[in-house]
Amino acid sequence: MENLFSYGTLRDEDVQRAVFGRTLNSTQDALAGYRLVTMRVGDWEAAKISGGHLQQTLAPGDGEPVTGAVLRMTEEELRLADSYEPKEYTRIRVRLCSGTEAWVYLRT
Repeated sequence: MENLFSYGTLRDEDVQRAVFGRTLNSTQDALAGYRLVTMRVGDWEAAKISGGHLQQTLAPGDGEPVTGAVLRMTEEELRLADSYEPKEYTRIRVRLCSGTEAWVYLRT
């Protein structure tokens, strides 16, 4: 099993059912050394036409740890999460405040 730290939409059970076909087991946790930033996802011209959207991502920073959930999933579900996240995001390994090691997505 894999751990994925989610600070965004993958915490939503409706999104989980749509992406993975089931609701995932999860626990609350936090990630220190990062902060949330809001940015537009996708090409600006395309976003103006389609409505686009803003999305939160992680950036290195100080302050309060970023809260979220550790989602337990299979390797196949982790690949599905890779497909779900924007192409501008990279998956990296981190150590959470609890000491748990997990994957997390951030914009590169």
